[in-house]
Amino acid sequence: MDKLVSGSMQTVPDWGWNTTSDPCKSKWVGITCDKDNKSVKKVVLEKLNLSGILDLESVCKVNNLLVLSVSFNKITGNVQPQVSNCKRLTHLYLTGNRFSGALPDSITDLPNVKRIFISNNELTGSLPDFSRLTSLLTFFAQNNRFTGLVPGFNYRQLEGFSVANNDLSGPIPDDTGRFDASSFVGNPQLCGKELTVQCPVQKKDKKSKFRDILIYLGYVVLGGVVLVLVAILACKKSKKQHKDVKTRSSVKNGSDCGLSSGSKNSGARSEFSTTSVESGGVSSSMVVISSPLVNGLKFEDLLRAPAELISRGKHGSLYKVKPDNGIAVAVKRIKDWKISRDEFKKRLQKIVEIKHPNVLPVIAYYSSKQEKLLVYEFQQNGSLFKLLYGSQNGQIFGWGSRLSLASSIAGALAFMHRELQADLIPHGNIKSSNILIKENMEACLSEYGLMPQDHPKPNIINERNTSTFETDVHAFGVVLLELLTGKPVQDCGSGLATWVSSVVKEEWTIEVFDKALIVEGASEERMMVLLQVALKCINVTATPPTMAEVATILSSLKEEEERSTTSSEP
Repeated sequence: MDKLVSGSMQTVPDWGWNTTSDPCKSKWVGITCDKDNKSVKKVVLEKLNLSGILDLESVCKVNNLLVLSVSFNKITGNVQPQVSNCKRLTHLYLTGNRFSGALPDSITDLPNVKRIFISNNELTGSLPDFSRLTSLLTFFAQNNRFTGLVPGFNYRQLEGFSVANNDLSGPIPDDTGRFDASSFVGNPQLCGKELTVQCPVQKKDKKSKFRDILIYLGYVVLGGVVLVLVAILACKKSKKQHKDVKTRSSVKNGSDCGLSSGSKNSGARSEFSTTSVESGGVSSSMVVISSPLVNGLKFEDLLRAPAELISRGKHGSLYKVKPDNGIAVAVKRIKDWKISRDEFKKRLQKIVEIKHPNVLPVIAYYSSKQEKLLVYEFQQNGSLFKLLYGSQNGQIFGWGSRLSLASSIAGALAFMHRELQADLIPHGNIKSSNILIKENMEACLSEYGLMPQDHPKPNIINERNTSTFETDVHAFGVVLLELLTGKPVQDCGSGLATWVSSVVKEEWTIEVFDKALIVEGASEERMMVLLQVALKCINVTATPPTMAEVATILSSLKEEEERSTTSSEP
């Protein structure tokens, strides 16, 4: 840490940075530590006239660093590739210096970064592709010398964005309608609908037109060949299916094993119950929703594929299935849901139409009289339940991450409730095991609307039409309690909600919170606010808040937490 900016330490009186002292206990200039003065959280050295080169290799050895700001100094040199070693970094502020050279591609390897400010420098070269930074909310890179095309971003997610006054060229991305010309001005070679310079329409010459015609003819010929092959294969499959139906019907009735849980190397064939094979054929009953993951997936593929039982519940079971194409999917099997095939199809269509980035979409489904099968993209990172109570494999699941997850899921639920209010379709089964963690560590809600509603929870449903949605609010309140306490629902005698309520009633509230959050130095004030929200959600004697109200409070809490994190004050 004493090598942050080479040759600059002497410019600040009483700097305090040296190898013989502790940055937290000795109160080094610009350093903010956690509550226990054991871990550096923020390095904020702004407007100190610092010069020299930023030693990111040394800085990023600080494991828990969240904020790095050296804005408005005279720092030179490159932004070093070692910036990617700051794995927990959420805010990177380098504005107003003399950084030069290309921005390293490794900057896109920061999994938690939310804000990047690199404007007013002398940076050159092409900007890296930021599209895989799904946590990024703000990117400001104006007033540099960047060249090349405007790169990929998750533009619909960004709150602030500017690449103005560079040397970028080509069309601006089509999905940047959220940002006006001020985000792109000062790049004479940029064109697009937001700018005064419109992109020219590419005219094809005669050679290219002739080449296109040949390509189209090739597609037509190829399509004809494929159709012939499909017809031949269909005839062969028809004969084979007839034999398969006979084989499956010989499976002993009453078996509830669903899919086989044999190893992938055993070659064992997966079996659903015999009720899955009804008159009318199985192939026609498998509905594949547009998704590149399951193009061409057939019901028979699920039958043949090895599968692993993940969980078994009152209304069905969940399996990990890997068909022959090698892409793992999750298959939810729901039994004895007394809903017709047409009603089920209409319900699925309504849910599928309502898309939200934090709601896991159904990619295929099958419906028979006795059972329903739903296919999802398999999430390798598991669930919130696993993250809270299983092996974390070195992952840190602190207060900020928990609050962010809660806010994301609350927003998703509020959105789904609003869009499906008229159809009275709640989630119906909210629990920590149904909140999955995607590759980017974003949370997503699975199995929306796929729980039979004929067994509502007691003491929750009332006479109002909104009662089904209130069930979701209650269940979400329990999830909030899990995040705050770190305890499973059934790990507290008569239940988590009852235990928390009793502890709060006895005015021992501090005993409720997860010890890991206390050790981390999480804001007790904000944890108390979240606890009050949870208690209102689970209160069966009063009208609970709507998910929209809950989402608003949690979003405000999250923003407050972020402001606190980025503040230079200890």
